[in-house]
Amino acid sequence: MKRVIIVCEGQTEQSFCNDVLIPYFSQFEIYLETPTIKKTHGGIVNWAALKYQIVKHLLEDKNAFVTTLIDYYGLYTHHEYPGWDEAEKKVNRNERMDILEREMTNDIQENLRHRFMPYIQLHEFEGILFSDISVFDRNFEEEEFLDYKYLESTIRENPNPELINNGTETAPSKRLSKIIDGYYSDNENLKVLYGALLAHDIGLNKIREKCPRFNNWIVQIENM
Repeated sequence: MKRVIIVCEGQTEQSFCNDVLIPYFSQFEIYLETPTIKKTHGGIVNWAALKYQIVKHLLEDKNAFVTTLIDYYGLYTHHEYPGWDEAEKKVNRNERMDILEREMTNDIQENLRHRFMPYIQLHEFEGILFSDISVFDRNFEEEEFLDYKYLESTIRENPNPELINNGTETAPSKRLSKIIDGYYSDNENLKVLYGALLAHDIGLNKIREKCPRFNNWIVQIENM
Protein backbone atom coordinates (compact mmCIF):
# COMPACT_ATOMS: atom_id res chain seq x y z
CA MET A 1 0.00 0.00 0.00
CA LYS A 2 1.31 3.46 -0.95
CA ARG A 3 1.13 6.33 1.50
CA VAL A 4 0.41 9.77 0.04
CA ILE A 5 0.25 12.89 2.19
CA ILE A 6 -1.85 15.74 0.79
CA VAL A 7 -1.04 18.99 2.56
CA CYS A 8 -4.35 20.87 2.41
CA GLU A 9 -4.64 24.63 2.51
CA GLY A 10 -7.56 24.55 4.93
CA GLN A 11 -10.44 22.59 6.38
CA THR A 12 -12.55 22.89 3.22
CA GLU A 13 -9.89 21.16 1.12
CA GLN A 14 -9.24 18.66 3.92
CA SER A 15 -12.92 17.75 4.16
CA PHE A 16 -13.08 17.24 0.40
CA CYS A 17 -10.04 14.94 0.51
CA ASN A 18 -11.47 12.95 3.40
CA ASP A 19 -14.95 12.56 1.93
CA VAL A 20 -14.16 12.14 -1.77
CA LEU A 21 -10.50 11.29 -2.40
CA ILE A 22 -9.76 8.84 0.40
CA PRO A 23 -12.58 6.43 -0.59
CA TYR A 24 -11.57 6.68 -4.25
CA PHE A 25 -7.87 5.98 -3.77
CA SER A 26 -8.39 3.23 -1.23
CA GLN A 27 -9.54 0.96 -4.07
CA PHE A 28 -6.05 1.29 -5.54
CA GLU A 29 -4.43 0.59 -2.17
CA ILE A 30 -3.26 4.18 -1.93
CA TYR A 31 -3.59 5.42 1.64
CA LEU A 32 -4.09 9.19 1.94
CA GLU A 33 -3.31 11.42 4.89
CA THR A 34 -4.69 14.95 4.71
CA PRO A 35 -3.12 17.37 7.20
CA THR A 36 -3.82 21.06 6.86
CA ILE A 37 -1.00 23.56 6.73
CA LYS A 38 0.29 23.40 10.27
CA LYS A 39 1.57 26.92 10.72
CA THR A 40 -1.88 28.46 10.39
CA HIS A 41 -4.07 25.36 10.89
CA GLY A 42 -5.57 26.33 7.56
CA GLY A 43 -4.88 29.27 5.27
CA ILE A 44 -2.04 29.88 2.89
CA VAL A 45 1.43 30.62 4.22
CA ASN A 46 4.65 31.74 2.62
CA TRP A 47 6.69 29.20 0.71
CA ALA A 48 9.33 28.86 3.41
CA ALA A 49 6.73 27.70 5.95
CA LEU A 50 5.02 25.30 3.55
CA LYS A 51 8.36 23.94 2.36
CA TYR A 52 9.38 23.26 5.97
CA GLN A 53 6.27 21.12 6.48
CA ILE A 54 6.69 19.31 3.15
CA VAL A 55 10.31 18.41 3.84
CA LYS A 56 9.40 17.28 7.35
CA HIS A 57 6.81 14.87 5.95
CA LEU A 58 9.30 13.57 3.38
CA LEU A 59 11.97 12.97 6.02
CA GLU A 60 9.62 11.32 8.51
CA ASP A 61 8.69 8.51 6.12
CA LYS A 62 11.16 7.70 3.35
CA ASN A 63 8.49 5.73 1.50
CA ALA A 64 5.75 8.35 1.59
CA PHE A 65 4.84 10.68 -1.27
CA VAL A 66 3.78 14.26 -0.61
CA THR A 67 1.55 16.55 -2.64
CA THR A 68 -0.40 19.74 -1.94
CA LEU A 69 -3.91 21.08 -2.45
CA ILE A 70 -3.60 24.84 -2.25
CA ASP A 71 -5.34 27.64 -4.14
CA TYR A 72 -3.75 30.04 -6.59
CA TYR A 73 -6.31 32.57 -5.36
CA GLY A 74 -4.79 34.29 -2.35
CA LEU A 75 -1.18 33.78 -3.36
CA TYR A 76 0.78 36.99 -3.70
CA THR A 77 4.32 38.17 -4.31
CA HIS A 78 5.03 38.48 -0.59
CA HIS A 79 4.45 34.75 -0.13
CA GLU A 80 7.71 34.30 -2.06
CA TYR A 81 6.86 31.14 -3.98
CA PRO A 82 9.72 30.11 -6.29
CA GLY A 83 9.22 31.04 -9.92
CA TRP A 84 6.61 33.67 -9.03
CA ASP A 85 7.98 36.49 -11.20
CA GLU A 86 8.39 34.20 -14.23
CA ALA A 87 4.92 32.72 -13.75
CA GLU A 88 3.15 36.07 -13.45
CA LYS A 89 4.44 37.09 -16.89
CA LYS A 90 2.41 34.31 -18.50
CA VAL A 91 -1.05 35.21 -19.73
CA ASN A 92 -2.10 31.58 -19.80
CA ARG A 93 -3.01 30.63 -16.24
CA ASN A 94 -2.30 26.94 -16.78
CA GLU A 95 1.26 27.85 -17.78
CA ARG A 96 1.54 29.93 -14.61
CA MET A 97 0.60 26.95 -12.48
CA ASP A 98 3.02 24.71 -14.36
CA ILE A 99 5.91 27.08 -13.67
CA LEU A 100 5.08 27.47 -9.99
CA GLU A 101 4.71 23.73 -9.49
CA ARG A 102 7.96 23.04 -11.37
CA GLU A 103 9.92 25.55 -9.30
CA MET A 104 8.40 24.33 -6.03
CA THR A 105 9.68 20.88 -6.92
CA ASN A 106 13.09 22.20 -7.89
CA ASP A 107 13.36 24.00 -4.56
CA ILE A 108 13.14 20.73 -2.64
CA GLN A 109 16.47 19.03 -2.05
CA GLU A 110 17.36 16.64 -4.84
CA ASN A 111 17.27 13.40 -2.87
CA LEU A 112 13.66 14.06 -1.78
CA ARG A 113 12.03 15.73 -4.76
CA HIS A 114 11.17 12.49 -6.58
CA ARG A 115 8.59 11.91 -3.84
CA PHE A 116 7.09 15.41 -4.02
CA MET A 117 4.44 16.55 -6.50
CA PRO A 118 3.00 20.02 -5.79
CA TYR A 119 -0.49 20.87 -6.95
CA ILE A 120 -2.05 24.33 -7.07
CA GLN A 121 -5.78 24.53 -7.77
CA LEU A 122 -6.58 27.02 -10.50
CA HIS A 123 -8.06 29.37 -9.34
CA GLU A 124 -9.69 28.16 -6.15
CA PHE A 125 -11.00 24.89 -4.74
CA GLU A 126 -14.56 26.21 -4.85
CA GLY A 127 -14.30 26.41 -8.65
CA ILE A 128 -14.81 22.67 -8.96
CA LEU A 129 -18.18 23.05 -7.23
CA PHE A 130 -19.45 24.67 -10.43
CA SER A 131 -19.02 21.39 -12.32
CA ASP A 132 -22.70 20.49 -12.14
CA ILE A 133 -25.62 22.85 -11.60
CA SER A 134 -28.00 20.03 -10.66
CA VAL A 135 -26.31 19.51 -7.27
CA PHE A 136 -27.32 23.03 -6.27
CA ASP A 137 -30.93 22.25 -7.13
CA ARG A 138 -30.83 19.04 -5.12
CA ASN A 139 -29.18 20.47 -2.03
CA PHE A 140 -30.72 23.90 -1.55
CA GLU A 141 -34.25 25.15 -1.19
CA GLU A 142 -35.45 27.94 -3.44
CA GLU A 143 -35.36 30.46 -0.60
CA GLU A 144 -31.67 29.71 0.03
CA PHE A 145 -30.67 31.05 -3.38
CA LEU A 146 -29.75 34.71 -3.38
CA ASP A 147 -29.16 34.92 -7.14
CA TYR A 148 -29.94 31.78 -9.14
CA LYS A 149 -29.42 33.55 -12.47
CA TYR A 150 -25.85 34.34 -11.45
CA LEU A 151 -25.32 30.63 -10.77
CA GLU A 152 -26.70 29.78 -14.21
CA SER A 153 -24.56 32.37 -16.01
CA THR A 154 -21.42 31.36 -14.11
CA ILE A 155 -21.78 27.74 -15.18
CA ARG A 156 -22.89 28.59 -18.72
CA GLU A 157 -19.95 30.94 -19.30
CA ASN A 158 -17.34 28.65 -17.73
CA PRO A 159 -17.45 25.15 -19.21
CA ASN A 160 -14.08 24.66 -17.53
CA PRO A 161 -14.77 25.73 -13.91
CA GLU A 162 -11.06 26.02 -13.20
CA LEU A 163 -11.01 29.17 -15.29
CA ILE A 164 -13.49 31.04 -13.09
CA ASN A 165 -11.36 34.04 -12.42
CA ASN A 166 -9.23 35.35 -9.62
CA GLY A 167 -11.08 38.60 -8.95
CA THR A 168 -11.76 39.71 -5.41
CA GLU A 169 -15.49 39.89 -6.23
CA THR A 170 -15.70 37.14 -8.88
CA ALA A 171 -13.51 34.31 -7.57
CA PRO A 172 -15.46 31.07 -7.07
CA SER A 173 -15.96 31.46 -3.32
CA LYS A 174 -17.04 35.08 -3.76
CA ARG A 175 -19.58 34.01 -6.38
CA LEU A 176 -20.94 31.34 -4.06
CA SER A 177 -21.43 33.94 -1.35
CA LYS A 178 -23.65 35.85 -3.79
CA ILE A 179 -25.53 32.74 -4.87
CA ILE A 180 -26.19 30.83 -1.65
CA ASP A 181 -27.38 32.42 1.54
CA GLY A 182 -24.76 31.94 4.27
CA TYR A 183 -22.17 30.15 2.14
CA TYR A 184 -19.28 32.48 2.84
CA SER A 185 -20.26 33.94 6.14
CA ASP A 186 -18.20 34.12 9.30
CA ASN A 187 -19.34 30.55 9.95
CA GLU A 188 -16.31 28.61 8.71
CA ASN A 189 -17.97 25.30 9.55
CA LEU A 190 -20.84 26.07 7.17
CA LYS A 191 -18.40 26.78 4.34
CA VAL A 192 -16.58 23.50 5.00
CA LEU A 193 -19.87 21.60 5.15
CA TYR A 194 -21.20 23.07 1.90
CA GLY A 195 -17.93 22.48 0.04
CA ALA A 196 -17.70 18.82 0.96
CA LEU A 197 -21.44 18.26 0.48
CA LEU A 198 -21.51 19.66 -3.04
CA ALA A 199 -18.27 18.01 -4.13
CA HIS A 200 -19.41 14.63 -2.84
CA ASP A 201 -22.74 14.95 -4.63
CA ILE A 202 -21.12 16.06 -7.91
CA GLY A 203 -18.87 13.03 -7.78
CA LEU A 204 -15.23 12.66 -8.68
CA ASN A 205 -15.91 11.50 -12.23
CA LYS A 206 -17.86 14.63 -13.16
CA ILE A 207 -15.28 16.91 -11.52
CA ARG A 208 -12.48 15.19 -13.44
CA GLU A 209 -14.43 15.50 -16.67
CA LYS A 210 -14.93 19.25 -16.24
CA CYS A 211 -11.60 20.21 -14.64
CA PRO A 212 -8.57 19.08 -16.70
CA ARG A 213 -5.81 20.28 -14.34
CA PHE A 214 -7.50 18.62 -11.40
CA ASN A 215 -7.91 15.44 -13.42
CA ASN A 216 -4.23 15.45 -14.29
CA TRP A 217 -3.39 15.69 -10.58
CA ILE A 218 -5.57 12.68 -9.80
CA VAL A 219 -3.86 10.69 -12.54
CA GLN A 220 -0.45 11.65 -11.15
CA ILE A 221 -1.41 10.47 -7.67
CA GLU A 222 -2.62 7.20 -9.15
CA ASN A 223 0.79 6.79 -10.77
CA MET A 224 2.92 7.86 -7.84
